[in-house]
Parts: sequence; C-alpha cells; structure tokens
Amino acid sequence: MPHPDLPILILGTGLAGYNLAREIRKLDKTVPLVLVSRDAAPFYSKPMLSNALAGGKTAESLVMKSAERMAEELGARILAHTQVTAFDAAARQVTFTNGQQLAYRDLVLAVGADPIRLPLDGDGATDVLSVNDLDDFARFSARLDGVQRIAILGGGLIGCEFANDLLARSIAPTVLDPAPWPLGRLLPEAAGHWFQQRLEAAGVRFRMGTAARSVARRADGYRLELDDGSQLDVDLVLSAVGLRPRSGIAAAAGLATQRGIVVDRRLAASAPHVYAIGDCAEVDGLSLPFVMPIMQQVRALAQTLVGTPTDVRYPAMPVLVKTPAAPTVVAPPAAGTDGAWQVADDRDGLTARFVAADGSLRGFALLGSATGGKQALAAQLPATLG
Repeated sequence: MPHPDLPILILGTGLAGYNLAREIRKLDKTVPLVLVSRDAAPFYSKPMLSNALAGGKTAESLVMKSAERMAEELGARILAHTQVTAFDAAARQVTFTNGQQLAYRDLVLAVGADPIRLPLDGDGATDVLSVNDLDDFARFSARLDGVQRIAILGGGLIGCEFANDLLARSIAPTVLDPAPWPLGRLLPEAAGHWFQQRLEAAGVRFRMGTAARSVARRADGYRLELDDGSQLDVDLVLSAVGLRPRSGIAAAAGLATQRGIVVDRRLAASAPHVYAIGDCAEVDGLSLPFVMPIMQQVRALAQTLVGTPTDVRYPAMPVLVKTPAAPTVVAPPAAGTDGAWQVADDRDGLTARFVAADGSLRGFALLGSATGGKQALAAQLPATLG
C-alpha cells in the first residue's frame, strides 16, 4: 500500500488537470492532492480562447476562478509559477527547477501540448504569434489595436475559429494553408468548399494551396513571401498549424512515447504509478485534443486513483467547430475506415455521411441548418473506443 501521506501529484492545471482533481474530490475528500502549474494556475476554459473576441472577452474576464480559490475548493496544494524539470519513476519523486524534490503516491502528467512552429525565414519569423493558453491570448489581444490585416497560418479548426472571431473586431483575416480546402482533416471536399464559401461571404479570405516561406518586418507591419511566389502584406501574423504533445519530460524519464505519452486504457504510462491525460496523452493509439475525450479520461482515472481500476471508454464524440458564419459539427471516420462520403446540400445546409462498405454510418459532417441532425446521427455511430 502507498504511504497515506504522499499526494497524488498532477502536473498541469488546464482542463485535464483541474477536472481530474474535481473528479477525485467527488470520490475521496481526504487524499492529499498537489497540482503544479507553469503559470498562475487560473481556472479557465481553453476552448473559449478562439471565440473570445466576439464575446468581448479579455484574458482577465476569461478567468473563472483564481488558483487560490481552486486550492480552497479542492482542498489541494497548488504550486503556481513552478516547473518540474524531471521525475524519477522508480523513486517516485519529481525535481523542481530550484532543485527541491517532492515524493508522490501517483503522478499524473497533464502537461498539454505546444504549438508547432513552422520553419520560417526572415527577421519577422520570431514575431509570429500563437495562442495556446491564457497568457498567449493576452499577448495576442494586446496587439490587435489598430490592426486591420492578419495572416493566419493554418486552415484547420483553430485557424478557422480565430478567423471567424476576428471579424467581430472588423479585422480582415487571410487564412493560408497548403491543403486544397479548409478543415481538410475533418471535412470531405464538398463540405470544405461549402464551409469556405460561407466564411468568405462573412469576410474571411482564404489562400488555399499555398504556405508562407518567410516573414519580414516592415515599417507598417510584415511582408510574407509565399511558396507560390506571391507576397502578402499584413499587420500581424498568427500561427495555428497544430499542436505537438509535450512528451519530453516523460521520454527523459524513460517512459514510452510516440505521438504523445503512451498510455493504456487505464491511462497508465509505461512506469508504475505514472499516468497521462489530456493533450499530452496517446490513449490506445489515439491522440484526441478535444474536451469530450478529456472528460471521459478524468472520470475513469479518478476511479482508478481512488481504488476502482476503470478503463476509459470513448462514445461517439462529434466536434463542434465554433464558426458562426458556417456552423459545423463533424465526427470524422476512424483512420483507415473503408467507405465513402455521401453528400447532400442546399443553400442553407450540407449533410455529409461517411458510409462503410457494409452500409453502416462511420462518420458525418453537418454544416449550416443541417447541424440540427447531430444527435440523431451521433446515435448511429459506433463508439470511438468501446
């Protein structure tokens, strides 16, 4: 049995870390909890960052509760502005940047993911912004006064959400992506073009099939050199090309990592008493950086940590794309699924169904007025991880 005085130590205070602590407290009021955060550890909803401008939100108003309030509610110790440099899975202790060490009963890695940085040339490459947390959003929003033109690198979910949101500030965003249509990893071609047309009608500009090579500073902003030989002058550049799970600390400790920190159905990593959840975790081969998988993970892991070993299960989990100019809900088929998209569209909406060879529904995309059919179609899908 573990020493009763040693804490469950959670590295990370994002949605995964804080919601795990909440779930643990529902089941056990007394087990010691320690949470460690690189920042001030406020509780906020990260998904709200990409549609905060339209709601008139600031970084300060996005904070729901302070670290002090969360510590009180959770009966936990929260170490803000603190970084763990390494952990020893055999000794079951972590080491902080100041050299101090802390022993744990169980360690949960909820350290998230880092924005992918494009290999851009030019003296303005280091000025390219990305928004991955509240501090990033504060820096980004502080730069928007007087801005009229923004280049967004990446036409995926986050890039398109920010593009739509910037319209609320009367800013004309230009989205660049080498893919032939936006949301290329989520939507079939017909749906992607339908989506693009609606955002263009609202004021978003798309430069699909091209990418930035360099970013040069100019007196009035930046000049992008694109790989098709053209140039684009803007006031600000935002990168939204994707995230890379933070797996370095796990790899340095000898844990198995691939795309993320490799964990099994009980969220257990390849060393005893070490677990991973959220954007940093690769669960049974799946890396799903969305809220619904995180909530399934924290509920299962909380049960395991209080003594009831529980496998995580993923039901069908449609993704809501926060683009009011083109409302979209998508449940992409699992990679490698044999089948084909069937598309029906009209002026107000589009329905795309991915139908397998046996006739079963394996995925869908609903846009515009068709989004009302989400529940009916989701009920027909197999579980993502049964």
